[in-house]
Amino acid sequence: MQYTYITLRERPGLKDKAAEWFHSKWGVPTAAYLECMEDYLSGATEYGWYLCLDGEKIVGGMGVIENDFHNRKDLSPNVCAVYTEEEYRKQGIAGVLLNMAVEDMRSKGITPIYLVTDHTGFYERYGWEFLCMAQGDGEEEMTRLLIHR
Repeated sequence: MQYTYITLRERPGLKDKAAEWFHSKWGVPTAAYLECMEDYLSGATEYGWYLCLDGEKIVGGMGVIENDFHNRKDLSPNVCAVYTEEEYRKQGIAGVLLNMAVEDMRSKGITPIYLVTDHTGFYERYGWEFLCMAQGDGEEEMTRLLIHR
């Protein structure tokens, strides 16, 4: 299968569609995604948004933001909103997007980067390492915080 991997800067016209897509997956308000995406598109931040397209359909995506709703505000930036449509999973889409984000940030001198997850083993395949536990905003359980150096 041939997919197209892009940054939102390569296709800024997808901003509204992408914000809606991420909102539908995570329940975070569309406006919050739009604000981060507009900062990226305007150059106010280098923290990017990465998409996998099957034709014009968004089938995978993720962003990089200051903090992904946890108490370790000193560990920044964070990969966020990692999602691949169920019928597109197990094809390496998330891995390509993760590597894109890491390389994009590294090319801008932004390293290391972090992410919070409940998954064990998935991100480690792509060079992420366990760093510590973090407290998610409004969550009772601690969650794993990973680093990519």
